[in-house]
Amino acid sequence: MNKHPLQAIALQQYWIFIKNIGITPGMEEYEKRKMSIFNQLNFLGLLTGVVFMVIGIAITDHLPPLAWFGAGAPLAISLFVLWLNYERYYELSRLLYFSLYPVATCLVFLGKVNVGIELFFILYCVLSVFFLQKLRNIIFSFALSVACYFIAVVIFHDYYFRLEKVNYWFYFFNQLLAFGLIFYALFLVKQENMGYQAGLLHKSRELHRRNLEVEEQRREIEEKAALLEKQTHELTELNQVKNKLFSVIAHDLKTPMYALRNMFQNMQRYKVPAHEIEEMLPGIVNEMSYVTGLMDNLLQWAKTQMQKDTVHPEVLNLELMVAEVFTQQQLQATSKHILLQSTITEPVYCFADREMIKLVLRNLVSNAIKFTPQHGNIQVSATIMTAQVKVFVKDSGIGMNERRVQQIFGNHFITTHGTDNESGTGIGLKLCKEFLEKNGGEIFVQSVQGKGSVFSFTLPRYDVADN
Repeated sequence: MNKHPLQAIALQQYWIFIKNIGITPGMEEYEKRKMSIFNQLNFLGLLTGVVFMVIGIAITDHLPPLAWFGAGAPLAISLFVLWLNYERYYELSRLLYFSLYPVATCLVFLGKVNVGIELFFILYCVLSVFFLQKLRNIIFSFALSVACYFIAVVIFHDYYFRLEKVNYWFYFFNQLLAFGLIFYALFLVKQENMGYQAGLLHKSRELHRRNLEVEEQRREIEEKAALLEKQTHELTELNQVKNKLFSVIAHDLKTPMYALRNMFQNMQRYKVPAHEIEEMLPGIVNEMSYVTGLMDNLLQWAKTQMQKDTVHPEVLNLELMVAEVFTQQQLQATSKHILLQSTITEPVYCFADREMIKLVLRNLVSNAIKFTPQHGNIQVSATIMTAQVKVFVKDSGIGMNERRVQQIFGNHFITTHGTDNESGTGIGLKLCKEFLEKNGGEIFVQSVQGKGSVFSFTLPRYDVADN
C-alpha cells in the first residue's frame, strides 16, 4: 500500500485542525475567517522559531545569547497564543501577540544585537489594525510597535553584533523572510476579504431570490385569499338567492296547485255542469301554463347549477325556433285573444346552445302574453348585424316603470301578476340573462308604463355563406 496519499491526508487534517483552533459554530463568518488567518500566522511564527533554532545550531560561528532569544521567542509566543485561542480568550491572545512580538524583537536590538529582523515591526503594525477589534487595543498595539521600532532601529543603533558580518546569508534570509511574511499576511487578508465579500454577494443573491419567491408566494396567497373571499361572497349571495327563490316557489307553486285540487274536488263532489266547467277552462289553462312554466324554469335552473359552465353550441335557425315557441304558447295566447306575429320570414342563423335559447324565447314570449291585456299583439323580429344577430320581442302590454325595469334582473324574486291575474316569480328572466351571457350574448329591455315593453337579446351570428 502506498503511504504517500495517507501522509498527505494526515497533513491536510492537521492543517485544518490548526486553522480551526478556537473557532466555534456560533461565530460570524467574518470572525471565523479572521481567526483562521491568525492561527495560520501563529503557526508560521512557530515554524519560523524552529527554523531559526535549526539554522543557529548549524552555523559554526558563535551567536550571542540575545540572538538565540530572538530566534526562540516566536516559538514560545506562538504556542502560548494558540493555547489562548483554544481556550477562547480571543481578544487577549491577539493583544498579547501584538505586544510580546514587538517587545521581544526590541529587546534583541536593545542588547546591541542586529540579526536583521527590523522589518517585522512593520508586520506587527499592519496586522494589529486588521485583527484587533477594540479601538483602544488597536491604538495601543500600533503605538507600541512604532515605539519599539524607533527605539531599536533609530535611537539605539550602535550594535556590537551584526549578523550580516557574521553570516551574510543568514542575515539575508531573515530580511527575505520578513518580506515574505508581510506579503503572505497581506495576501491572506485580501483572499479572506474577497472570499467573505463573495460569500456576502452569494447570500445577497440567494436572499433576493428567496425574497422574490416569498413575494410571489405572498401574491399567490393574496390572490387566493381574494378569490376565496369572492367565492364566499358569491356563495353567500347564491345561498340567499336560493332561499328567496324556494320561498317564492313554495308559495307560488302551492297556491295554484291547491286551487286546482279544490276546483276538481268541487267538480266531483257537486257534479258541476258542463257549461260551468267550460267557463272555468281558461283559468285552468292559465294556472297549468304557469305551473308547467315554473317547473320547467326551475328544472333548468337546477341543471345549470349542477353543470355550471356546460354549453353545447350549434347552428340554430331562429325562424324555425320562433315558430316552434309560438306553437307551444298558442293556447295561452288564444285564451287571451292575443295575436302572435313573427317578421322573421327567412332563415336567420346563430351559434348557441339550443335548449338554452329555446328557454329564452319561451320565457320572453310567455311573459309578453302574461302582461299583455285581452286582444293585444306580440311581435318577434330579428336584425342581422356584422358579428351578431339581435332578436326583439315586442308587446302591447302594460309596460313597466323605470324602478321595475332596474329590478327585473336583480337578485330579488318578486311575485308579479299578469293582466289576467297570472302569477310570476321572475326566475325566468334571470335564467334568460344567465343563459345568454354563457352563449356570448346580452339582454336588454325598453319599457314605458301603459305602452308595452321590448325585450331584445343578441347572439353570435353564423354566416352560412362563409361556412
